[in-house]
Amino acid sequence: MFWKSWEFWQPANHIEEIIGILIAIGVFLLFLFLRKTLTKLVFTIILKLTQKVPGSLFTNITRAFEKPMHWLFIIIGLYIAVAYFPYWDKTNLLFLHLIRSSIIFIVGWGLFNLADASSALFTKINEKFHFNIDEILIPILSKTIRFIIVAITIAVIAEEFDYSVSTFVAGLGIGGLAFALAAKDALANLFGGVVIITEKPFTIGDWILTPTVEGTVEDITFRSTKIRTFADAVVTVPNSTLANEAITNWSKMNKRRASFSIRLPHDTSSEKIEATTRKVEDLLRNHPGVDQDYIVVKFDEFKENGYDILLYFFTKSTAWAEHLDVKEDVNLKILEILEEKDLSIAIPARQVFDTSRHEGPSPSRSTSSES
Repeated sequence: MFWKSWEFWQPANHIEEIIGILIAIGVFLLFLFLRKTLTKLVFTIILKLTQKVPGSLFTNITRAFEKPMHWLFIIIGLYIAVAYFPYWDKTNLLFLHLIRSSIIFIVGWGLFNLADASSALFTKINEKFHFNIDEILIPILSKTIRFIIVAITIAVIAEEFDYSVSTFVAGLGIGGLAFALAAKDALANLFGGVVIITEKPFTIGDWILTPTVEGTVEDITFRSTKIRTFADAVVTVPNSTLANEAITNWSKMNKRRASFSIRLPHDTSSEKIEATTRKVEDLLRNHPGVDQDYIVVKFDEFKENGYDILLYFFTKSTAWAEHLDVKEDVNLKILEILEEKDLSIAIPARQVFDTSRHEGPSPSRSTSSES
């Protein structure tokens, strides 16, 4: 038992017991209230002893172990306080197991936090030494390290209570078949994640389009991929689904297509059509935002209500807003060209039928409006 066996207080040791209780409470409260100060002191000493450690690494370590260190000093304060408490047996095995398990948990907690910060560490290492680690692998590597830390922490705590981890692992073989059947979907997602990581059809930050979803990739794990749509919602798609779908990666575009037609009225002369076509082509050939590798401006088709001039070109920028800026500028300059040539955009004609006095439709008047 935690508590020592004791009889009724005797006058001789009554004062000593009260003093012991007060000292125990005082020690515990001292560590409780000074835990932040003690943590800063420890980190300051470590920083002086390891001056060659990069500042960013030490900052990550400090953030990772700050809260665990607070609890470590509380545990230390509790252990010291028990030594002065007259009615608690500090040599009890269960109590010692709990103290040691708490320390193991605190260390594991700090390493778990540090593994989360390791994503930034891996990114800096990748940039400094040019290891060419893909951005997909960095968060997955961090998550894998965190999983290993949790597994090791649980195993060490289990061993502390004399529980054989090997027995537990051997027991998994008995229900291995049932476990495999239950985890069929999880395994499919796992292999889908491996396909995405190895083939790399996209990475974090890419804008992708699939039959399921369209948006920007925010996170990739072995089980699923999180995609933020343009409606600012986050969609979590199982990797097994993505691995079996056609994926269009718009972020891989080197340039962005623009294609539309200008429709001139039927009364436009052939000379004006040819001059307008050449003028628009010159505009695109000299525009700084238009890629010059492939530009098409041609008198394309005869339509019922006009003549179509086809424009087909690519903008240098693939960013949506910049792409629209280039298109807007091109459209405004095309309007200036049409004004110079005294031309207007053809407006399709519509016929309106009056059915109020006839059994069947008969044309009553003709109007013009935009389609």
